[in-house]
Amino acid sequence: MPHKIGFVVVSSSGHEDGFSARELMIHAPTVSGWRSPRFCQFPQEIVLQMVERCRIRKLQLLAHQYMIPSKVEFYVSESLPEYFVPYQAERFRRLGYVSLCDNEKTGCRARELKSVYVDAVGQFLKLTFHENHLNKYNIYNQVALVAVNIIGDPADFGDESNITSREKLIDHYLGHNTEDPALEGTCTGKSDYISPLDDLAFDMYQDPEVAQIIRKLDERKREAVQKERYDYAKKLKQAIADLQKGGERLGRYEVEKRCALEKEDYGRAKEKQQQMDRFRGHVYEQLRLHSLVDAELVRRPPDLPLQPLAHSGSPRHQQPALSRPREDRAPESLRAEPFLQEKPPARPLGPPQPATADQAPPAADPHFRTHLQAVPYDERPLPATRKQPAAALEPEKSDWDSSEAPRGAATGEPEPLTEKALREASAAVDVLGEALVAGAYSKTWSYREDALLALCKQLMQMPAGAPKEELKNVLRASIFLVRRAVRDLVTPVFQASLKLLKMIITQYIPKHKLSKLETAHCVERTVPVLLTRTGDSSARLRVIASNFIQEMALFKEVRSLQIIPPYLVQPLKANSSAHLAMSQMDLLARLLRDLGTGNTGFTVDNVMKFSVSALEHRVYEVRETAVRIILDMYKQHRAFILEYLPPDDNTTRKNVLYKTIFDGFAKIDGRPTDADTKAQKKAATEEAETRKKEEIKALQGQLAVLSEIQAGVQPGKEATAGPALEADSQDTEGGKAAARPAPEVPAAHYLDNLCIFCGERSESFTEEGLDLHYWKQCLMLTRCTCCRQVVEISSLTEHLLTECDKKDGFGKCYRCNEAVLKEELPRHIKAKDCNPAKPEKLANRCPLCHENFSPGEEAWKAHLMGPAGCTMNLRKTHVLHKALPPGESWGLAARGCRVAGPPHLWGHTDMLPSRLRVRPMALSE
Repeated sequence: MPHKIGFVVVSSSGHEDGFSARELMIHAPTVSGWRSPRFCQFPQEIVLQMVERCRIRKLQLLAHQYMIPSKVEFYVSESLPEYFVPYQAERFRRLGYVSLCDNEKTGCRARELKSVYVDAVGQFLKLTFHENHLNKYNIYNQVALVAVNIIGDPADFGDESNITSREKLIDHYLGHNTEDPALEGTCTGKSDYISPLDDLAFDMYQDPEVAQIIRKLDERKREAVQKERYDYAKKLKQAIADLQKGGERLGRYEVEKRCALEKEDYGRAKEKQQQMDRFRGHVYEQLRLHSLVDAELVRRPPDLPLQPLAHSGSPRHQQPALSRPREDRAPESLRAEPFLQEKPPARPLGPPQPATADQAPPAADPHFRTHLQAVPYDERPLPATRKQPAAALEPEKSDWDSSEAPRGAATGEPEPLTEKALREASAAVDVLGEALVAGAYSKTWSYREDALLALCKQLMQMPAGAPKEELKNVLRASIFLVRRAVRDLVTPVFQASLKLLKMIITQYIPKHKLSKLETAHCVERTVPVLLTRTGDSSARLRVIASNFIQEMALFKEVRSLQIIPPYLVQPLKANSSAHLAMSQMDLLARLLRDLGTGNTGFTVDNVMKFSVSALEHRVYEVRETAVRIILDMYKQHRAFILEYLPPDDNTTRKNVLYKTIFDGFAKIDGRPTDADTKAQKKAATEEAETRKKEEIKALQGQLAVLSEIQAGVQPGKEATAGPALEADSQDTEGGKAAARPAPEVPAAHYLDNLCIFCGERSESFTEEGLDLHYWKQCLMLTRCTCCRQVVEISSLTEHLLTECDKKDGFGKCYRCNEAVLKEELPRHIKAKDCNPAKPEKLANRCPLCHENFSPGEEAWKAHLMGPAGCTMNLRKTHVLHKALPPGESWGLAARGCRVAGPPHLWGHTDMLPSRLRVRPMALSE
């Protein structure tokens, strides 16, 4: 079976002071690891020598949080050349490489643990580090490695395949089927099984001393399984789980103490040391109570003087030595003896005293002291007790397990109930008996579990013809114990309580035909407690509790009562934990899909009120789940859901959650979302711009043709294709209308003395005269009150929103589509007294008088210049009597850098040539 392989560092390219590559040989929470020199050359190399030739199965690297190499290559070799530098490249075989993350997502606050599965045989491993990832913290362009771990098994020198085949053949004839599917997933059924205790994460976050205890207990657990002592193995398994939590806590304390020492905060360091001592003593005391620790070895002899170790760099005890092939290691007789020993249950334990951090090996052992002075602090073994005569040592544990002891032995039955427990559980004691209730109240979790399982078995065996009153009393007493066990922190006890509760609801009550009141009693007494367990810090317990509540709500005996749904729509408390709120939201979403809102306890009203209030919760996941619930409700009830939400307007959509909700509604209804609408408008605008450019190009072509025609006309010959006759109806003395032709204007000079916006022609319209006309007189133009620029009245709103120097101070009213100062926009929208605008295809909108009028380009001239038109146009002092000839199309105009057809879109004269000689084209042509 693959296991952790010890190694030593043979050589490295270099290192920063205080961060030698030899630090990689130590695995502990406080190790610093290796760092390359500052501004080093790449690649950097480290060569490791394993304790023996082995087959490498797994490599693990723990990278630094910001000194991260971009790539790490692995090479393996059977041996090294006689000289170390430079290495012969052909001696190493390349296995491959791994790339490391640049850690930008975490802000360089997390360390990446990289695991690589390989299959290579050798004794030397070379790591090659390439250039570092750049970040603001790594100012010296260094790379670093916090820890490296090698997992493998010894390599056979013979033909491995033949050996494997021979072993399989022998097992076949002996009847040992190693490929039994019943063994699949176990460490005995898989030869490539890797123990979690050999993983790098275990050592890097566990207290070293506790880690050694855990490994010892794990060995004894495997031995107990092989000897079929399953109760003892179960006890060891739970002890290992508890020790892992305690070891991680002690490792965290050690890191905090080290940080305090680096900051020279010795008061805090002492506080952390005392905290570690108290917690370590508590952990060892728990082991002693479960008969898993040798009291004689943990307890220090009282007659020996207590004094700190000489030359110790820390007030706490020494770290355990890592197994590595070094000649200066301590002899076996000087290393720490294993201090875990199985204790016979019938032998009472004395009052042991747990080892503390200030206790040291006795001074009477000079060999041990000399060895500790010679070995560095981080390489010292665990403290060992003074060697005592063999007669004083405890006898070895016999083969029989403590769980097999008869009732009445010292550890064979739970402790009696206290007075407080008797008062609290008096009703349950009267019904179920004191022995069973004492087991449920025991301080030992295995007794609590056994009591619940025994009660479950007892309830299943109760005869069907028992009196109803007796059955009810037993049920209520059982629910009392279940309610207490649901709060238990030990997972097996918690699961046993759920098993008992399920049996009562689905089997006990139907079997004895008890009323629905008893089912309601079971649910009402346990669901609130179960809901609190969904906020547990343990993810496993949260999942178990949530799944059971969902399962219980779907029981046919519980579903008709509609008890559980009201618990899930109770408002979330502001001070509730994030896990509790997330679990409640997740349960609500799952049960809504399973039950719906029809006669199930869920209604549109209570679900929507709860979900809308959850949108204000501080936890992001809770808000996201609330959005999903609202969208699911909208799929079923559509318009009813809108009554619980604010109106869909721009103000509401500023909230991202409501924008997501309303966009989701649009997708459900098949309508375009706000983003789709903007995309369509953008596409339409781009299409219009493309079309205008094409028109400009076509008009430029027409201009070129006209220029060629004008150049081909003979001198002295007047152009005949002038503008149409200008009709001037006048009343004669005889009362008859007489028409006279307008004076012909040569085509080449038609645009001279003409305002291209209002169509007025005057001899005073020279370049200076036109500028004056545009500035003060043209009825189609106005001056912007903010930037004083002359703009067309038809485009005044667009100018204020997109072109004006003060455009940031304006906003658009969604009702009238006009530009309004942002300070006045909320009041303007709230007042609702503006005239609503019609769609652009149905009407034009005047920004002066705020009236809608007929659509089209010519309608602007009629509205702004006509006597019945705009009443707010301040330039309208008289009505023009002359207008452009109807039925003509002026194929050329200018507005800014655009050329367009309709007059109201033409622009300023600074972009229009002062002498543009063109021949106008009538529609008839």
